[in-house]
Parts: sequence; C-alpha cells; structure tokens
Amino acid sequence: MSVTGRFKRYFLRGLAVLLPTILTIWILVWGYSFIQDRISVHINRGLVWLIGYVQGPGALSKEDLTKIFVEGTAGSMVGFLIALLLVVLVGALLASWVGKALWRIIESFIMSTPLLRRVYPYVKQVTDFVLPEEDQKRMFSRVVAVEYPRKGCWSLGFVTGSGFREVTAKAAREFLTVMVPTSPTPITGYVVVVPKEETIALDMTIEEAFRFIISGGVVSPEYAQSTRVSKVGKEMPGVAGAVRISENVD
Repeated sequence: MSVTGRFKRYFLRGLAVLLPTILTIWILVWGYSFIQDRISVHINRGLVWLIGYVQGPGALSKEDLTKIFVEGTAGSMVGFLIALLLVVLVGALLASWVGKALWRIIESFIMSTPLLRRVYPYVKQVTDFVLPEEDQKRMFSRVVAVEYPRKGCWSLGFVTGSGFREVTAKAAREFLTVMVPTSPTPITGYVVVVPKEETIALDMTIEEAFRFIISGGVVSPEYAQSTRVSKVGKEMPGVAGAVRISENVD
C-alpha cells in the first residue's frame, strides 16, 4: 500500500474513533453554554435583585452582587443549578394527575394556534424519541423478529401485547401484538398480530433495537455479526443481518 493510501486509511480510522467523543463533548459544552447564556444569566439577575431587596443596610451593593452572580464563574453556577432544579420540579409536577391535566390544556392551546400546530407535533416526536418516558419504555416488553411484510423477509419488532382475545379463542393459538417500527424514526410503524410460534425472540435490549433502527442497521450489537444456527438446525437470519436468538418467547 502506498504512503498516501496508508495516510488516508489511518486518518479515517482515527477520525472514526475520535469523532463520536468530540461530538459528544461539543454537544455537552454547547448545552451548558446555551443554558448559561439564555437561562442562567436571567436567573442570576433575578437573584441579584432578590438579595438586594431582602438584605439590610450596609450589605453588598448591586454592583458587587452582579460581579459575583452574573460576571463571576463560581456565582454563575448558581443560576445553572437553579435552572436544573426548575426542570426537575416541572417534571415532578407533570408526573402528577394535576400536572398532566394542566399540560393537556396547554397542548390543546398550542395545537389550536395556527403557526405553532405546524411545528410543535414534529418537535414533540423528536423529543419523545430522544427522551422517552418510562411508561413508553415499559410499553415495549421485548424485541422479536417477525416475518413482515412477507414470508422470508424478517423485520424487527416490539411486543406490545398478547393479541386479540377473540382471535386467540377462534384460532386456538396464542398470538402476539407486535409493533414493527420504521427506520429511521421508530416512533412510527405498523401493528401486526401474529402467532407466537412464528416470532423469534431476540437477545437484544430495547435501547439496542432503537439504535439499530435509527442507524438503518449500521449500529448493531456485537453479537449480531455472525449467523447462529437454532436447535432444530435451521439457519435463522435476523433483521438486516443475523441476530442471536433466544430459546423461546415467554
């Protein structure tokens, strides 16, 4: 291999290793700077006013308080911590019945506003995916492979239920309700009811499945790199590649 070829190969390899770390650090620094510049500074100014209002004569002047809490590095952290605490309080409020009812009223107002209703749903889809709530995580009990949309074509899916009672009784078989997500946005997809024996339990967590779908199959668990053979001797390919298969679906 030529010197240029080696240089290009080593450069791309180093970039592939360093880029995720650099981007992660950049996102964290950007988030901290955004909160400090857009939110914390106003909290600190309000804190300066509050301290100046409640303190007695002979205490620190407004200029001194501004140097400490607005311009000072250590003092400015107070506003950042207060901002984080406010986010936690909002989350605790929305976890209650009253908070959920209040938020539904706010959302209905947003959806009735002509300009906001065209933007808000798409932003909410992104945030719901990046920051899923616990009940959304619990909605998907496990990951399976199902032959969809046709026989011989395996798709990754999330088990969400046990199927329709009427169908189970009439067919005398056990069924599973499976949500087959779309790539790269797994918050949308198709719901299918399939016989339990026609699904394959995958040894994959919900988070790994989400990463797999978002990346279009590029990011897959390490154990999904080679084909496994089941007990019955039939080679069972996974979704966009081979995935380790569990013994059964409970």
